[in-house]
Amino acid sequence: MKIVIDAMGGDYAPAKIVEGAVLFAETDNTPLILVGQKEKIELELKKYPQQTSISMHHASEIIEMEESPSKASRNKKDSSLVVATQLLHRKEADALVSAGNSGAVMTCALRYLGRLPGIYRPTIATAIPTLNGHCIVADVGANADCKPEYLLQFAIMAKIAAQNILNISNPRVGLLSIGEEKEKGNHLTKHAAPFLEACKEINFIGNVEGRDIPKGKADVIVCDGFVGNVVLKTMEGTADAITKMIRQEIMASSLAKFGYLFIKPALKKFKIKMDYTEYGGAPLLGINGTCIISHGKSTGKAIKNAIKVAKRFASGKVNEEITAEIMRLPSHLTPYSEILSREKSIPLIQ
Repeated sequence: MKIVIDAMGGDYAPAKIVEGAVLFAETDNTPLILVGQKEKIELELKKYPQQTSISMHHASEIIEMEESPSKASRNKKDSSLVVATQLLHRKEADALVSAGNSGAVMTCALRYLGRLPGIYRPTIATAIPTLNGHCIVADVGANADCKPEYLLQFAIMAKIAAQNILNISNPRVGLLSIGEEKEKGNHLTKHAAPFLEACKEINFIGNVEGRDIPKGKADVIVCDGFVGNVVLKTMEGTADAITKMIRQEIMASSLAKFGYLFIKPALKKFKIKMDYTEYGGAPLLGINGTCIISHGKSTGKAIKNAIKVAKRFASGKVNEEITAEIMRLPSHLTPYSEILSREKSIPLIQ
């Protein structure tokens, strides 16, 4: 197995990307390929002892975070992301990790790898901390506008992700809405619920509200990518704000500073639980390959853990599981399957 890494993707590339690769290589000899500007990567690698499991593949261009995903992936053929995706397409690697432009990652994956059989749209599934551990939320940014059938497929793919990431055998699946009652919600949620209820491949528990996510009411939360991305970033911002507020209150009182010595271990555990770097990256599910999208501000630790996730997914036959379950769906739950089979492709990339 080989894992290819977009060394130029992310706010702190290539320094933190190389650091993460080195951290992974210290405990795992799985071959890694760092793709990007060779001189910059070599400069970073010199900071560490020689790692025999890390190799380089030169790519002269970089897709920046603010660039249009479709234009950049089409015009920058020698960018680190495009070259890395092509290596995966040519079977010269088994998985891809990138902390770069997430839209560009999805665009490149669709253009060079394609979708799994029967999949309408890929989804980004990420782990979010809860009182019970973690839950998987899908979609968190790949699809702003969705059809009910898409959410059904997101649920199936996220269920399989939860089984592989969280080790939950029969994940509880909830549909994110504005109320638990069936009659509440918008057009999408009202029409998606019957699909989820009728699917025997998932353990659907009905509608869940935003406040139910941190409570751990469901192991899998299904929503469109616009709502999911707002949920993800709101929780990230809230966790950061709470941490800073606690720190401010502690520093404002001598008694609180003294008490901090006793609660420090508990706060440390809380910080670890809320830390996105613990899981490192979110799998892009539904594409014909293994792609892990890391946070743009990923640290070396986050990249190391993202590589671990990539290895686990590539070796765990996740795509085979997804394809098998999607193909088992009855025809009344896949109304667009006949159209999909007749088309060579759906114009996902504008």
